[in-house]
Amino acid sequence: MDFEIVGLRIKGLNGKRPKTGRSEVGFVQIFYSYSRKDESLRIRLENHLAILQRQGLITGWHDRMIGAGREWKGEIDVALESAQVILLLISPSFVASDYCYDVEMKKALERHEMGQAKVIPVILRPVDWHAAPFGKLQALPRDAKAVTSWRVQDEAFKNVAEGIRGAVEELRERPPAGTTDVGPSAKKRVRPPKSAAAASEKEGDDGYPPGTSWPAPQNLVQS
Repeated sequence: MDFEIVGLRIKGLNGKRPKTGRSEVGFVQIFYSYSRKDESLRIRLENHLAILQRQGLITGWHDRMIGAGREWKGEIDVALESAQVILLLISPSFVASDYCYDVEMKKALERHEMGQAKVIPVILRPVDWHAAPFGKLQALPRDAKAVTSWRVQDEAFKNVAEGIRGAVEELRERPPAGTTDVGPSAKKRVRPPKSAAAASEKEGDDGYPPGTSWPAPQNLVQS
């Protein structure tokens, strides 16, 4: 298996995919911030987003993925810091949760304000949320009508999934500030320019003088 590293090709690597800082190269990572009391609704939302995962557009993360013996706060912090899309699954239980509201939501909105991630509130159950810090953000589903208030809840989840698809496709074209490109342009190979001194020396097989050091790899893509 071959991998390109900004113009350099590394072969083999024991047949394993290199570590790149996200779970899969080219995927938009989604973080689910939710109350455990809404776990059944989170699972239903994940099912509606499964088509995006099968298409290689997203990968999701939530606290149930923390392995035994792992330090849960550290795992959550790492996932929250690396996500490109953060879903706030809003309900009375979310608003009442100190950790969801004061820790995860606060950090999510900080990253949103810095342009490092896109925060999307998803209204699961009716609650007075418009005065909350995330109240200025466009919420899903349509008209911010809580999922459980829809006559057919699968219609609500379908609407949410369509909205998330639009956000993901936008991010793949224009990644958040400070993140690695996750769209088609991530596969573009860019050869670093030669210096004037290097150009005057005898070039090696790769077009650079023997002994020239390559710059540190910036991103990995599978070829």
